[in-house]
Amino acid sequence: MNRLRLYLLPLWLLAVPAHALTGDPVRGEKLHAKCLDCHGTGLYAPGKRKIVSLKALRKDVKRWGTYYAPALTDQEVEDITAWLNEKFYKF
Repeated sequence: MNRLRLYLLPLWLLAVPAHALTGDPVRGEKLHAKCLDCHGTGLYAPGKRKIVSLKALRKDVKRWGTYYAPALTDQEVEDITAWLNEKFYKF
């Protein structure tokens, strides 16, 4: 039985997504307030948005998060992404 577990462990690790953080939209809304120093929410409107997937949204939040000192943490990126997706994008 222990050998079976030993063999299954690597398969299980492959099955678990590398991206395991979960965003908190409530926290994301609060964190997003600092984004409003540079822009409003108009760029999230359906006619103006350029983001086409949740993966692209996360990537963009992470990219812009590097403009802050200190940069946004991975958890903060997830939180803001969760809020933006819940409020505007709905992927």
